[in-house]
Amino acid sequence: MKRRSFGRDAGLTMRMILTSGLLGLLYVIFAVVLFNVLNVGLVPMLVIVIAMAFFQYYTSDKLALAAAGAKVVSREEAPQLHDMVERLCAMADLPKPKIAVMDTPVPNAFATGRSPKHAAVCVTTGLWERLEPREVEGVLAHELSHIANRDVLVMTLASFFAMLAAMLTRFGLYAGMWGGGNRRDNNGPPVWLIVFLVSMLVYVISFILIRMISRYREYAADRGSALITGAPEYLMSALQKISSQMTLIPNRDLRQVEGMNAFFIVPAKVKSAAAELFMDHPPMEKRLAALAEIAREMGRPVA
Repeated sequence: MKRRSFGRDAGLTMRMILTSGLLGLLYVIFAVVLFNVLNVGLVPMLVIVIAMAFFQYYTSDKLALAAAGAKVVSREEAPQLHDMVERLCAMADLPKPKIAVMDTPVPNAFATGRSPKHAAVCVTTGLWERLEPREVEGVLAHELSHIANRDVLVMTLASFFAMLAAMLTRFGLYAGMWGGGNRRDNNGPPVWLIVFLVSMLVYVISFILIRMISRYREYAADRGSALITGAPEYLMSALQKISSQMTLIPNRDLRQVEGMNAFFIVPAKVKSAAAELFMDHPPMEKRLAALAEIAREMGRPVA
């Protein structure tokens, strides 16, 4: 089945365009406020921010793999995994990404990279050991759908700027605690307080926007997996196994990988999620219901 037969998700594409536009506007306002408050040169600030964004763009796959502690594996090291990815890429008409393995008992997988030609797919040892081959294929097809839809790039860049706002928020807080409350002028509020409030506001808005696109992109990738493999029941089985096995993983191991939750196929949560607005993934029951509907449309068995 060629990629054009399932295509890129139009709803996801529109959401990515809208989210990117809103985030871009938000960060322009953010930069202008900081420029006026901190009274630094506009050109140096722009150079630094743009340089950091370009660095994140061109090294996103390497940074994500390094952050996860994952290792790129050769065909000799993981022949079955390479065979699976090659077969799915041929079905989806995608170039083969780099393949990595993350040594953790937490069953999971993620994709990263700036484009289909510069991407990586990573599976954990816990996933490889716990799932059947057809279930692993369903998970890999899900991750390849993320690459095909290019939503990984949007998530990576959006997360970068949200992280920048979070860093400035902490900077403002520490400056207030240790800087003696310096003021911009005699009548104005402390500079650290302005930086803290503006950065916190930017981070909160970014957080909500990123979560909105993050949830929808999981539905799109689930659908892509079902259409690539032609067997959504295997992805359903994989999701159920991953979710149930997660409760058996020690909290220490879950905490070690929680930083990758936005990219994982199923988040590694130590505690149950709060309101759906703040979840980076849709509720499992909704994902399974959507896949069951696709399976019925395809005439496939539904457990």
